[in-house]
Amino acid sequence: MAAAKKIAEAEELVRQAEKSLKLSLLKWVPDYDSAADEYSKAATAYRIAKSFDKSKDCLLKAIDAYKNNKSWFHAAKCYEQIILLTKETDKLHEAEEYANKAANLYQQHGSPEAAASALDKAAKLVEQKHPDLALRFYQHALEVIMIEDSVRQAAEYASKVSRILVKLKMYDQATNALKKEIALNQQTESYGQIGRLVVALVMVQLARGDSVEAEKTFREWGNCCEPEEVSTLQTLLQAFDDEDPELAARMLASPFIRHMDVEYAILSKNIPLPQGIQVEKKPSDSVGNENNDAEDEGGLC
Repeated sequence: MAAAKKIAEAEELVRQAEKSLKLSLLKWVPDYDSAADEYSKAATAYRIAKSFDKSKDCLLKAIDAYKNNKSWFHAAKCYEQIILLTKETDKLHEAEEYANKAANLYQQHGSPEAAASALDKAAKLVEQKHPDLALRFYQHALEVIMIEDSVRQAAEYASKVSRILVKLKMYDQATNALKKEIALNQQTESYGQIGRLVVALVMVQLARGDSVEAEKTFREWGNCCEPEEVSTLQTLLQAFDDEDPELAARMLASPFIRHMDVEYAILSKNIPLPQGIQVEKKPSDSVGNENNDAEDEGGLC
């Protein structure tokens, strides 16, 4: 009953919107402002009634009206509403088109922070099911905010890019992303954060199987690390150099590593450990073993 009432309300609003757009002898210009507001209200009523396709249709009509009125900000807001509908209709893959359009309109309006925020919200919406799509949203948000030279905000989005690349096991790209994140934190003199990023970068390089680059990273930025971080990284890198898997595993299980952001904590459990030095058997040992095996076999008979 409540849904039917909302649908009736929405249909009346749509009729009013269409009337606002009609021309007559005394009305030469459509009333885009009124039409946009009425379509937007109708979209809300349809959404409450769970008539999601009609809600989307009304939002698209509202966007056209807002664009005709050069109300870029309100049009962008409507695109954000459509993004939320993609979750309701289980069509999250469609979110990219609308998120990019919302961001472009916010930029056109002169609101880059709103553009980046729209992309960030879209990324959070899709990240669980479509992490690759979320990655593109975070990268786009970083690009938008970098244009404004907002270093602190850029560092926040760079962090999200780095973490999702690690989550996706795209370690080569994660290496470059973490270096960029370190550079941004250097500009804001956030040395404590740099120390944690150095630990993350060392782990990513070890995951890539590149202990040489991991050591170079530590030598370059290790002075930004806290004493516990320095001690752990030194021992960890020595364990890889000595091919000591037990010591490496102990260092990767260090409390401060396991309490890093979840992506890095998971990474610490998945880094391939050094295999250790294999001691070759002497020929005489092989002969002796063969004789012993023969004796054993004879004994079994």
